Amino acid sequence: MDISVDCVVFGFDEKKLKVLLIEQRQPGKDKTLPRLQTALPGDLLKENESLDGAAKRVLRELTSLKGIYLKQFHTFGDPMRVKNLKDQDWLRTFRAHPERRVVTVGYYSLVKLEDYSPKASSFAGKTKWIDVYELPELAFDHNVIVEYALDVFRHELIADNIGFELLPEKFTLSQLQHLHEIVLNKKLDKRNFRKNVLKLDQLKPLNEKQQGVLHKPAQLFQFKTKKKS
Repeated sequence: MDISVDCVVFGFDEKKLKVLLIEQRQPGKDKTLPRLQTALPGDLLKENESLDGAAKRVLRELTSLKGIYLKQFHTFGDPMRVKNLKDQDWLRTFRAHPERRVVTVGYYSLVKLEDYSPKASSFAGKTKWIDVYELPELAFDHNVIVEYALDVFRHELIADNIGFELLPEKFTLSQLQHLHEIVLNKKLDKRNFRKNVLKLDQLKPLNEKQQGVLHKPAQLFQFKTKKKS
Protein backbone atom coordinates (compact mmCIF):
# COMPACT_ATOMS: atom_id res chain seq x y z
CA MET A 1 0.00 0.00 0.00
CA ASP A 2 1.20 3.50 -0.86
CA ILE A 3 0.44 6.79 0.90
CA SER A 4 0.02 10.04 -0.95
CA VAL A 5 -1.00 13.64 -0.31
CA ASP A 6 -3.41 15.69 -2.43
CA CYS A 7 -3.78 19.45 -2.09
CA VAL A 8 -6.97 21.43 -2.66
CA VAL A 9 -5.88 25.04 -3.19
CA PHE A 10 -8.79 27.50 -3.06
CA GLY A 11 -8.33 30.94 -4.56
CA PHE A 12 -10.68 33.93 -4.54
CA ASP A 13 -10.68 36.79 -7.06
CA GLU A 14 -13.51 38.75 -5.36
CA LYS A 15 -15.95 37.24 -7.86
CA LYS A 16 -15.51 33.46 -7.88
CA LEU A 17 -14.10 30.76 -5.63
CA LYS A 18 -11.65 28.71 -7.67
CA VAL A 19 -9.57 25.59 -7.19
CA LEU A 20 -6.08 25.02 -8.56
CA LEU A 21 -5.76 22.04 -10.89
CA ILE A 22 -2.85 20.56 -12.82
CA GLU A 23 -2.72 18.76 -16.11
CA GLN A 24 -0.58 15.70 -15.55
CA ARG A 25 1.80 14.86 -18.35
CA GLN A 26 1.91 11.27 -19.51
CA PRO A 27 5.58 10.26 -19.70
CA GLY A 28 5.07 7.52 -22.32
CA LYS A 29 4.85 7.88 -26.10
CA ASP A 30 1.81 5.62 -26.61
CA LYS A 31 -0.60 7.86 -28.54
CA THR A 32 -3.52 5.49 -27.86
CA LEU A 33 -3.58 6.60 -24.21
CA PRO A 34 -4.87 9.93 -22.89
CA ARG A 35 -2.08 12.49 -23.02
CA LEU A 36 -3.24 14.50 -20.03
CA GLN A 37 -5.26 14.03 -16.88
CA THR A 38 -6.71 16.95 -14.95
CA ALA A 39 -6.11 16.47 -11.25
CA LEU A 40 -5.34 18.03 -7.92
CA PRO A 41 -1.67 18.67 -7.12
CA GLY A 42 -0.49 15.51 -5.36
CA ASP A 43 2.22 12.87 -5.08
CA LEU A 44 3.28 9.76 -3.20
CA LEU A 45 4.93 10.17 0.20
CA LYS A 46 8.70 9.78 0.08
CA GLU A 47 10.62 7.68 2.56
CA ASN A 48 11.41 9.59 5.78
CA GLU A 49 9.09 12.42 4.68
CA SER A 50 6.38 13.77 6.98
CA LEU A 51 2.84 14.31 5.72
CA ASP A 52 3.05 18.08 6.21
CA GLY A 53 6.45 18.09 4.52
CA ALA A 54 5.07 16.15 1.57
CA ALA A 55 2.16 18.56 1.14
CA LYS A 56 4.52 21.55 1.13
CA ARG A 57 6.82 19.79 -1.34
CA VAL A 58 3.94 18.99 -3.67
CA LEU A 59 2.81 22.60 -3.79
CA ARG A 60 6.36 23.84 -4.23
CA GLU A 61 7.39 21.31 -6.91
CA LEU A 62 4.15 20.96 -8.85
CA THR A 63 2.84 24.52 -8.68
CA SER A 64 5.73 26.68 -7.38
CA LEU A 65 3.56 27.74 -4.42
CA LYS A 66 5.11 28.01 -0.96
CA GLY A 67 4.47 29.71 2.36
CA ILE A 68 0.67 29.51 2.12
CA TYR A 69 -2.12 28.52 4.52
CA LEU A 70 -2.17 24.70 4.55
CA LYS A 71 -4.33 22.38 6.66
CA GLN A 72 -4.86 18.62 6.75
CA PHE A 73 -8.58 17.88 6.57
CA HIS A 74 -9.29 14.19 5.81
CA THR A 75 -7.88 10.82 4.76
CA PHE A 76 -9.33 9.00 1.74
CA GLY A 77 -8.91 5.23 1.76
CA ASP A 78 -11.48 3.66 -0.57
CA PRO A 79 -9.78 0.49 -1.91
CA MET A 80 -11.09 1.30 -5.40
CA ARG A 81 -10.06 4.96 -5.52
CA VAL A 82 -7.31 4.45 -8.14
CA LYS A 83 -8.78 1.39 -9.91
CA ASN A 84 -10.64 3.21 -12.68
CA LEU A 85 -9.49 1.99 -16.10
CA LYS A 86 -8.46 5.43 -17.36
CA ASP A 87 -6.49 6.05 -14.17
CA GLN A 88 -4.78 2.66 -14.37
CA ASP A 89 -3.80 3.30 -18.00
CA TRP A 90 -2.18 6.54 -16.97
CA LEU A 91 -0.48 5.10 -13.87
CA ARG A 92 1.08 2.26 -15.88
CA THR A 93 3.15 4.77 -17.83
CA PHE A 94 5.31 5.71 -14.86
CA ARG A 95 4.57 3.63 -11.72
CA ALA A 96 6.13 0.25 -11.08
CA HIS A 97 3.02 -0.99 -9.27
CA PRO A 98 0.02 0.91 -10.67
CA GLU A 99 -2.42 -1.60 -9.18
CA ARG A 100 -1.21 -0.99 -5.62
CA ARG A 101 -3.72 0.52 -3.22
CA VAL A 102 -3.17 4.22 -2.45
CA VAL A 103 -4.43 5.99 0.67
CA THR A 104 -4.27 9.77 0.34
CA VAL A 105 -4.23 12.50 2.96
CA GLY A 106 -6.04 15.64 1.88
CA TYR A 107 -4.80 19.17 2.58
CA TYR A 108 -6.52 22.38 1.71
CA SER A 109 -5.00 25.81 1.18
CA LEU A 110 -6.30 29.35 0.82
CA VAL A 111 -4.66 32.00 -1.37
CA LYS A 112 -5.47 35.41 -2.78
CA LEU A 113 -5.25 34.95 -6.54
CA GLU A 114 -3.49 38.28 -7.07
CA ASP A 115 -0.70 37.22 -4.69
CA TYR A 116 0.26 33.99 -6.48
CA SER A 117 1.07 33.00 -10.05
CA PRO A 118 1.55 29.23 -9.90
CA LYS A 119 3.82 27.68 -12.51
CA ALA A 120 3.74 23.99 -13.28
CA SER A 121 6.82 21.88 -12.79
CA SER A 122 7.78 18.24 -12.38
CA PHE A 123 5.23 16.05 -14.25
CA ALA A 124 2.54 18.73 -14.31
CA GLY A 125 1.91 19.95 -17.85
CA LYS A 126 0.31 23.20 -16.70
CA THR A 127 -1.74 24.68 -13.89
CA LYS A 128 -5.13 26.34 -14.13
CA TRP A 129 -7.71 27.94 -11.85
CA ILE A 130 -11.24 26.53 -12.30
CA ASP A 131 -14.50 27.71 -10.72
CA VAL A 132 -15.15 25.27 -7.89
CA TYR A 133 -18.79 24.97 -9.01
CA GLU A 134 -17.85 24.12 -12.61
CA LEU A 135 -15.29 21.34 -12.20
CA PRO A 136 -14.71 18.83 -15.01
CA GLU A 137 -14.29 15.12 -14.31
CA LEU A 138 -10.99 14.82 -12.47
CA ALA A 139 -8.55 11.96 -12.06
CA PHE A 140 -9.11 9.29 -9.41
CA ASP A 141 -11.56 10.46 -6.69
CA HIS A 142 -10.40 14.09 -6.83
CA ASN A 143 -13.93 15.44 -7.37
CA VAL A 144 -14.91 13.81 -4.06
CA ILE A 145 -11.83 15.27 -2.37
CA VAL A 146 -12.67 18.79 -3.57
CA GLU A 147 -16.26 18.48 -2.34
CA TYR A 148 -15.08 17.28 1.08
CA ALA A 149 -12.54 20.11 1.31
CA LEU A 150 -15.23 22.65 0.40
CA ASP A 151 -17.51 21.32 3.16
CA VAL A 152 -14.67 21.65 5.69
CA PHE A 153 -13.86 25.14 4.44
CA ARG A 154 -17.50 26.19 4.78
CA HIS A 155 -17.58 25.01 8.38
CA GLU A 156 -14.30 26.70 9.31
CA LEU A 157 -15.23 29.91 7.51
CA ILE A 158 -18.03 30.33 10.05
CA ALA A 159 -16.49 28.67 13.09
CA ASP A 160 -12.93 30.02 12.83
CA ASN A 161 -13.39 33.18 10.74
CA ILE A 162 -10.65 32.26 8.28
CA GLY A 163 -12.03 34.51 5.55
CA PHE A 164 -9.12 36.93 6.02
CA GLU A 165 -6.92 34.47 4.09
CA LEU A 166 -8.84 35.28 0.91
CA LEU A 167 -9.55 38.98 1.44
CA PRO A 168 -7.38 42.09 1.15
CA GLU A 169 -5.74 43.16 4.41
CA LYS A 170 -8.34 45.92 4.64
CA PHE A 171 -11.84 45.11 3.43
CA THR A 172 -15.45 46.26 3.57
CA LEU A 173 -18.35 44.38 5.12
CA SER A 174 -19.78 44.00 1.62
CA GLN A 175 -16.61 42.21 0.51
CA LEU A 176 -16.77 39.96 3.56
CA GLN A 177 -20.43 39.15 2.93
CA HIS A 178 -19.78 38.44 -0.74
CA LEU A 179 -17.02 35.99 0.18
CA HIS A 180 -19.37 34.17 2.56
CA GLU A 181 -22.09 34.00 -0.07
CA ILE A 182 -19.72 32.56 -2.67
CA VAL A 183 -18.25 29.95 -0.32
CA LEU A 184 -21.61 28.97 1.21
CA ASN A 185 -23.28 29.16 -2.22
CA LYS A 186 -26.31 31.07 -0.97
CA LYS A 187 -27.54 34.62 -0.49
CA LEU A 188 -27.34 36.12 3.01
CA ASP A 189 -29.53 38.79 4.55
CA LYS A 190 -27.44 41.97 4.64
CA ARG A 191 -28.79 43.29 7.95
CA ASN A 192 -28.44 40.00 9.83
CA PHE A 193 -24.99 39.33 8.41
CA ARG A 194 -23.65 42.72 9.46
CA LYS A 195 -25.21 42.46 12.90
CA ASN A 196 -23.55 39.10 13.46
CA VAL A 197 -20.08 39.91 12.10
CA LEU A 198 -19.90 43.19 14.04
CA LYS A 199 -20.12 41.11 17.21
CA LEU A 200 -16.88 39.32 16.36
CA ASP A 201 -13.97 40.13 18.66
CA GLN A 202 -11.56 39.54 15.77
CA LEU A 203 -13.08 42.21 13.55
CA LYS A 204 -11.47 45.63 13.91
CA PRO A 205 -13.17 48.74 12.44
CA LEU A 206 -10.72 51.21 10.92
CA ASN A 207 -10.90 54.96 10.71
CA GLU A 208 -10.53 54.60 6.94
CA LYS A 209 -12.82 54.34 3.94
CA GLN A 210 -12.56 53.00 0.42
CA GLN A 211 -10.78 55.12 -2.12
CA GLY A 212 -11.25 55.45 -5.85
CA VAL A 213 -14.80 54.07 -5.98
CA LEU A 214 -17.73 55.57 -7.87
CA HIS A 215 -20.24 54.87 -5.10
CA LYS A 216 -20.27 56.19 -1.54
CA PRO A 217 -17.04 54.89 0.07
CA ALA A 218 -17.60 52.23 2.72
CA GLN A 219 -15.76 51.84 6.01
CA LEU A 220 -12.80 49.46 6.03
CA PHE A 221 -12.16 46.66 8.53
CA GLN A 222 -9.34 44.32 9.52
CA PHE A 223 -9.09 41.04 11.36
CA LYS A 224 -7.23 41.57 14.63
CA THR A 225 -5.61 38.17 14.67
CA LYS A 226 -4.98 35.50 12.11
CA LYS A 227 -5.47 31.92 13.20
CA LYS A 228 -3.08 29.43 11.72
CA SER A 229 -3.33 25.67 11.69
